[in-house]
Amino acid sequence: MVSGAFAVAKNKDDDLDLALDQESGSKKKLIILIAAGVLLLLIAGGAIAWFLLGGGDEESAEETPEQVEEAPPIYYPLEPGFVVNLPPGSRAKLLQADIQIVARDQATVDFVKLNDPMIRHNLLNLLGASPDSELRSRAGKEKLQAEVLKQLNKLLKDQGGSGEIEAVYFTSFVMQ
Repeated sequence: MVSGAFAVAKNKDDDLDLALDQESGSKKKLIILIAAGVLLLLIAGGAIAWFLLGGGDEESAEETPEQVEEAPPIYYPLEPGFVVNLPPGSRAKLLQADIQIVARDQATVDFVKLNDPMIRHNLLNLLGASPDSELRSRAGKEKLQAEVLKQLNKLLKDQGGSGEIEAVYFTSFVMQ
């Protein structure tokens, strides 16, 4: 009997231990749930802060051109048109081109007007050095257009002009 009583007592202790284990298991689960909730709140708070602070910079940079009202383009023709002899050995002997520039401020256009002789001289040299074999293709014309733009902006910068020339357009381009 003693052994039976001992067995009952042992079973009661086991039941008590199970209750303690269940209680400590519940506490562990509760702590894990609380920690997961806190972690979730921190992640959500970080994401919100990133969108409001960090992500906003990219959006505001994209919105800036829309918000800032850009001045309308000013088209200015370089008149009279350019007529140059092409390099020796070219099938075409003559190039006639009308050029218009685009700027966003009147000061740049005024600078071009005031410095017309210097600008025309440099552009005549540039146009006259272009072989007709390059100028027959669209890519060759676009390359010349880019070179003219680069030359004009370089002259503008070197002479202390303000602003920049945004684009150059050939409004007429004839080789004979």
